[in-house]
Amino acid sequence: MASTLYDYCRVPMGDICKKDGDKRCKLLLGIGILVLLITVILGVPLIIFTIKANSEACRDGLRAVMECRNVTHLLQQELTEAQKGFQDTEAQVTTCNQTVMALMASLDAEKAQGQKKVEELEGEITILNHKLQDASAEVERLRRENQVLSVRIADKKYSASSQDSSSAAAPQLLILLLGLSALL
Repeated sequence: MASTLYDYCRVPMGDICKKDGDKRCKLLLGIGILVLLITVILGVPLIIFTIKANSEACRDGLRAVMECRNVTHLLQQELTEAQKGFQDTEAQVTTCNQTVMALMASLDAEKAQGQKKVEELEGEITILNHKLQDASAEVERLRRENQVLSVRIADKKYSASSQDSSSAAAPQLLILLLGLSALL
């Protein structure tokens, strides 16, 4: 039958030491001292570390670290909000620039239409000025003819003895005056 870990030694310890001699006892004693020494070597720094970790300065440092984390978190939030506001502002600037460009294009189109209209009106004014000059020349010509006819009529009144000839000139003069008034 194989031995198990939970089996206990049936031989008293004193007998083992006597049986195998001092070698085995020294080995066990050395292992025990070594384990105790390792425990002390590892335990002392652990205790010192625990004491230092729970010291006031360490707690202040931990508080400072937590405070810095909180401040950093708040600053990151504010930076995120500022970046979002900046992006929103950039979007508004882009929209405004597009609106300005559209308005400038519309203004240019309106200017072109206005210039075209001005050119059309200048053409019409030129035509009307020519017509006015022609009408003025015609009025001047008719005025001269009227003066010539008036002079002839006056000469005929004095030279002619009959009223037939003077009554025939009156309707011509009337027609001439009506023609002048129609041109004006």
